[in-house]
Amino acid sequence: MRPTLLARLALAATSLLATSAIASDAISQTTKQAINLNAIGMFVVFVLLTLGITYWAASRTKSTADFYTAGGGITGFQNGLAIAGDYMSAATLLGLTAMMYTQGVDAYIYMIAFFVGWPVILFLMAERLRNLGKFTFADITSYRLNQGKVRTMAAVSSLIVVCFYLVAQMVGAGQLIKLLFGLDYGIALVLVGALMMVYVTFGGMVATTWVQIIKACMLLFGGTVVVVLALSQFGFSFEELSARAMSVHTLGAKLFAPGNLLAEPITAISLGLGLMFGTAGLPHILMRFFTVTDAKEARKSVLFASGIVAYFFNVVALMGLAAVIIVGQNPEFFEEGQIGGKIIGGGNMVAMHLAKAVGGDLLLGFLSAVAFATILAVVAGLALAGASAISHDIYSRVIKKGTASESAELRVSKFATIGLGLVAVVLGLAFEKMNVAFMVALAFGVAASANFPVLILSMYWKGLTTRGALAGGYLGLLSAVTLVVLSKSVWVAVFGYAEPIFPYTQPALFSMPVAFLAAFVVSMLDRSAEADAERQAFGDQYVRAQTGVGAATAAAH
Repeated sequence: MRPTLLARLALAATSLLATSAIASDAISQTTKQAINLNAIGMFVVFVLLTLGITYWAASRTKSTADFYTAGGGITGFQNGLAIAGDYMSAATLLGLTAMMYTQGVDAYIYMIAFFVGWPVILFLMAERLRNLGKFTFADITSYRLNQGKVRTMAAVSSLIVVCFYLVAQMVGAGQLIKLLFGLDYGIALVLVGALMMVYVTFGGMVATTWVQIIKACMLLFGGTVVVVLALSQFGFSFEELSARAMSVHTLGAKLFAPGNLLAEPITAISLGLGLMFGTAGLPHILMRFFTVTDAKEARKSVLFASGIVAYFFNVVALMGLAAVIIVGQNPEFFEEGQIGGKIIGGGNMVAMHLAKAVGGDLLLGFLSAVAFATILAVVAGLALAGASAISHDIYSRVIKKGTASESAELRVSKFATIGLGLVAVVLGLAFEKMNVAFMVALAFGVAASANFPVLILSMYWKGLTTRGALAGGYLGLLSAVTLVVLSKSVWVAVFGYAEPIFPYTQPALFSMPVAFLAAFVVSMLDRSAEADAERQAFGDQYVRAQTGVGAATAAAH
């Protein structure tokens, strides 16, 4: 394959992974394939199973606590699986495998950038999130600050992250179904949107959690089976696999040398920061920490999720490496049977071709169904996070100032879910032919630049004031959005200009410091009586964050 084509595939995979969505050029340019009956049959079984769970969950979803957090009754292990299910998308399977196939060890370095966000959450955030929060991370940022102003800011940034994430997922779902199932793009969008609305509207967090758990188990099982069957062709010897991969790959020995994908250090650092701190600022991930009984279970959640994600990243890396030989040397998987030419279905279909090569149509069908199931699970989590921002933060706390009844808030949540579903379908149709790389950078850029700085400062810095939080949050949001618009992802790919104004594709290295600096400077300069009272209130927040005193009482109300 020519270096330019390798670079394009790698860039497409990069865009995919950062959003956990299948939304790259490689997939968007595919056409409808022959109907895959195995995949459709297995997917129908998955849908029927999850609809049954939703029916069961509906009988258990009576209050806002049930709807948002499953009543706080999820165990650490269950929540760890659900978090992993929320985090490991179809793009983790398809995009990372493709990246390993084309770029070698750089893909593994990329996986590490994804993974290092979890220790940050484990050691700095999980316990305090559970002790301080009730339903959303805005509960923490506004704990001792002005409820209306800070919650509005947190809800706005959350909805932006959720919407862009959601649109990328919907576009990916449509393209993936068109490729793997042979169904039309519009039908795929309606199907995903409808299932998402059913899961969340009727089952709330209980149904969403179990959909994510089942999907995580299917993904782990499918990936493991493919890897075991693939490694069996090399005598389960990593040494033999590596040697043969280097001997046939165009990169040769450089397959295991860094620098093939992210040779430019500023882009690499900015991307790493965005992935690491973006993970710690994603509203649908943070929301999961309120579903467990206490801080101890919250820590267990992150520990289990970290282990599961780390295991799966290694599975994916081995899949990509094995595909270099099993797929890359088989003319069956290339257009016109030319090895080294264009892969049938696009570069991101390497994992699917590997499944077919080692397990036939049955394993291909199972992995196809899993890939689509992952999108459903992630979309359900996103919809729930978006609905909670609208109903709990904006409606209940800002508009009604805490006076809204549980039934009214629950009703608004369900209407918000339906509204988000309709918006997602419409935007998915609108963006069908467009490169959605800018949504990728926006989602992680906003999470890392607007959510994370204010969240971490509110938990650890006594000096943070309402004015400082608003300055940091809004400037982080605006700088991240502006830099993405001025980057190649939008300025060149969408607007058609020859050169980008901002030379890098990821904004985190620049927008995160802006957010932290603005929050710090404005808070230090704020000498108002309100600011002094907010600083004094930090003592109570610190005790509760460390001990959990009052957390159980707050969760019950």
